[in-house]
Order: sequence, then structure tokens, then C-alpha cells
Amino acid sequence: MNRTLLILFLGQLAAPLVAQGEFGNWMMYFGQNRISHKFSIHSEVQYRHHTILPTDVEQLLLRMGLNYHVASNAILTAGYGYITSYDFDGDYRMADKKEHRIWQQFLLTNQLGRIKFEHRYRIEQRWVDQIYSSRFRYRLMAFIPLNRSVIEPGAWFLGVYDEVFLNTKNTFFDRNRLFGGFGYQLSKASSFQLGFLNQRVNTFGKWYLQMAVTFNPDLRKKSS
Repeated sequence: MNRTLLILFLGQLAAPLVAQGEFGNWMMYFGQNRISHKFSIHSEVQYRHHTILPTDVEQLLLRMGLNYHVASNAILTAGYGYITSYDFDGDYRMADKKEHRIWQQFLLTNQLGRIKFEHRYRIEQRWVDQIYSSRFRYRLMAFIPLNRSVIEPGAWFLGVYDEVFLNTKNTFFDRNRLFGGFGYQLSKASSFQLGFLNQRVNTFGKWYLQMAVTFNPDLRKKSS
């Protein structure tokens, strides 16, 4: 019953947005594989489409990084990303923009009652079609368990975040991303989230149906 109500609720939210014609989909995978006590590998794939159907490709992002675990609730990361972007109704055999990106990140988590907060600070050095720019990002996310007191296997949870992007030149405000959705903890090592994200770039805004899968086998090893 809870799952049926969740699907109906998401469908009611999506209907008016799809009717407006400014609605895409955004699929993501995040992985973290421990290679030693202090180090792990970050892997990430993001596949974005201009429309709700996976037909018109908007962007493909591939990102890797090396994590240094400062503490149980703090991680430093440095890595590289390759991003290809495509115009709407363009030729998807060839990217309209290609970006090489170096990035550094500090991830900090804390618990307040049942709610887990995640603070993500990120710096990016970007080469878009060989033109250099840098960018600063801050994201605050909250994870709220719904049917359990903590997020554990079998738990449904609410995920909400807002992320601000700032440039170092040209337009100072780059964009803002606001997300809200539901998640399910499949196992100690994996979880799934589904929700809606609004991305606003200056005066232009667009909605996405966002789906994310997270896999962290290190958590499974700790529990065994």
C-alpha cells in the first residue's frame, strides 16, 4: 500500500510538469570501493536526457576520484571528469560540447536526531571546448528515515537537497539545483532514490525526473 501511494503521489507531481514540455530525465550511478584503510575509489556515471523519455541525449558525465577517509564522517576527494553535452534534436553521434574537469571535494556528515545531514564542498577546474573556467559548489542534503528509526536495509527515506554553483568570472551565480524525492535502502551496500530536481540557470529553469543508484561495498564488509 505504501509503495502504491508513493507511485501515485510521484505521478501526480509529474503530470503538470510533463504537460509544460520542460521536463527531462536524469539517471545516476555512484560507487565507492575501498582499497585500503584510508583510501577508496569514487566512480560515477550520469546520463541526462532533454525529455522524459531516454531518446534525446542531453549530457553524459563520467567521473572518477580518489577518496581519503579523514574520519568516519569526513572524506577528501580529488579526481577527473569527462563530460559530453548535446543540443536538443542534434546529431547524437557527435558531441556539441566536450569538457575535461579536475575536481576536489570535502564531504562532511553529521546526525541530528533521526536526520542525517551531508555537507558537500567542491571546487572544479573546467576546460569546456578548451576554454578554461573554475567553479565553486556547496550542497546541503538531508536524509530522513520514514518507516524505521534509522536508514537500514528495508528502510524508506526522504532525501532533500539544495546545491549552489558559483563562478569565478563572468556571471557570478552559475546555477541552483533543488531536489526532493524518496529512497529505499536495498541492502547495507546499496540504495535507490527517485525524485524531482529543478535546475535553474539564471532565468531559465527545468525539471528532471532523477533516479540514482548508490553502491558502497565497504559498508557490507563492515557489517559482516
